[in-house]
Amino acid sequence: MELAEAKRKFIEAWGKLGSEWGINRTMAQVHALLLISPEPLTTEEIMESLSISRGNANMTLRDLISWGLVEKQHKAGERKEYFYADKDTWNIARQVAKERRKRELDPVLKILDELSKVEGNKNNAEYKTFNKSVTDINKLAKNVDKTLDTMLKAEENWFWGTIFKIFK
Repeated sequence: MELAEAKRKFIEAWGKLGSEWGINRTMAQVHALLLISPEPLTTEEIMESLSISRGNANMTLRDLISWGLVEKQHKAGERKEYFYADKDTWNIARQVAKERRKRELDPVLKILDELSKVEGNKNNAEYKTFNKSVTDINKLAKNVDKTLDTMLKAEENWFWGTIFKIFK
């Protein structure tokens, strides 16, 4: 397989994977392109490489910057903006986990905390079932949150070593 075909396949695969994880396919494809690019790229280079519109490219780059996956860079003497993605996969995984935690888990934890304080007749079957379900889900969500916290603070080798010990 030639490098050009391998790059195309990687970008397609990363885009598909991103959409499976609930991330816009174009966002994942732009990220993939920047991951495999040795130098920062301009919006125009990204548009041309992926055959996307300027509006789509700009919106996607803003999203990637807000996720902390892409940085905007300027080159001395040039007006163009350049975009660069961190190539360290551990940093990428931690950043995605951090953002997903903020966007998805934190709001759920807040709601579950509110729901765990609901008042009712403790002898009522409907109340008992609701309370048990909310309490159990809240406990699980808090454990997931603690695990994410450990991952975000951990060094890669320690984290994976610990995870693999658990599954032995």
